[in-house]
Amino acid sequence: MKQRHVTAFADEFGNNSFDFSKDDISSHFIIASIIVNSNEVSTINTELEIIRKKFFQTGEMKSQKIGSNHKRRMSLLSELNKLKYFVYAVIVDKKKLYGEGFRYKQSFYKYLNGLLYKELYRTFPNLELKVDEYGTNDFMRGFKEYVETHYARTLFSDFHFNMNKSHNELGVQLADIIAGTLGYIYDDTKKGEHSKILYSLLKEKITGLNRFPRNNEIASFNEAKMYDRSEYDDNVAKLSLRRIFEYLDNAKGGNQDEIDSMNFLNLLVRYHESNHQKTYTRAAEFKRHLNVNREQDIGREKFTNIIGKLRDKGILIASSRDGYKIPTSVAEIKGYVRLSNSMVLPLLNRIAVCREAIKLSTSNSLDVLDDSEFSKLKELVDIL
Repeated sequence: MKQRHVTAFADEFGNNSFDFSKDDISSHFIIASIIVNSNEVSTINTELEIIRKKFFQTGEMKSQKIGSNHKRRMSLLSELNKLKYFVYAVIVDKKKLYGEGFRYKQSFYKYLNGLLYKELYRTFPNLELKVDEYGTNDFMRGFKEYVETHYARTLFSDFHFNMNKSHNELGVQLADIIAGTLGYIYDDTKKGEHSKILYSLLKEKITGLNRFPRNNEIASFNEAKMYDRSEYDDNVAKLSLRRIFEYLDNAKGGNQDEIDSMNFLNLLVRYHESNHQKTYTRAAEFKRHLNVNREQDIGREKFTNIIGKLRDKGILIASSRDGYKIPTSVAEIKGYVRLSNSMVLPLLNRIAVCREAIKLSTSNSLDVLDDSEFSKLKELVDIL
């Protein structure tokens, strides 16, 4: 499957310090990437310029200029939501890395370099990444060197990495706004009552929100309080998440099928996290995001195959006529089984009826299930 060529504009929030006793030290390091189909960059630049003039007059769009003026930030996000772009972000909780050798800038950035490469480039192989060349952007400079040294020559024939002045790249300015907004949502020094509202404004644009370290992520959901005891099963919820994270950690993103699977699971986790634990999300919503990196829009059959192959690998996905979700109860697992049962048994019955009709008309000389390829099916129909 041919992929669209995409352009990503990236910026960061946070710093590399682990001295959390100081008020200005971020608890999280966030890299926000704005994903745009390359043939639509010119259009979004025109639209961004109109918004820039409205909110910043002659200056650049900078999250720092908005600061804690949350009303202004919310108004800006509402305008930006009208544009055609998606957000793919990596969020690292530094406090959960403390004591693991990450206190040193070089070690911390080396960890982040490998993390961002794995998460971003395996998902968008045909990528042009643009970042700001000035300011305190040491991480992005190091990331460019990391990719060029370790991967570019052998893996990325379509790899491009450009460092430009931010005032020349409206996409980089947008990335600055989004990275700063994610800081006000997740960072301990910035988050507050405004965080939920900011996330609600941003969530429709987020196509990937990957939080690290993953080994602490399952416990971070704390879902039991959202359910009656009869509605929630801690074992089911943790098993479901654990299997998803194991798949994401081991996936290579070597082909479009695997990229689609990774993107679907990341979306499933995001909907699960954003107060959707009780809610199923319709297939159309998933497909809208999955189409970002595809030359040809994903169809119903292809989308169904993605879910089927993940289930074949042991991933637990609850489904109903309302869509899909991460299961958090035995009832939701039974709901998936019940839905499958309503489709499988009638199909088996129709095969049985067809088989009997052929046998009857041929005086039992022809059994359409006698072929070796139908041996398992024949056993099931015989039982039925």
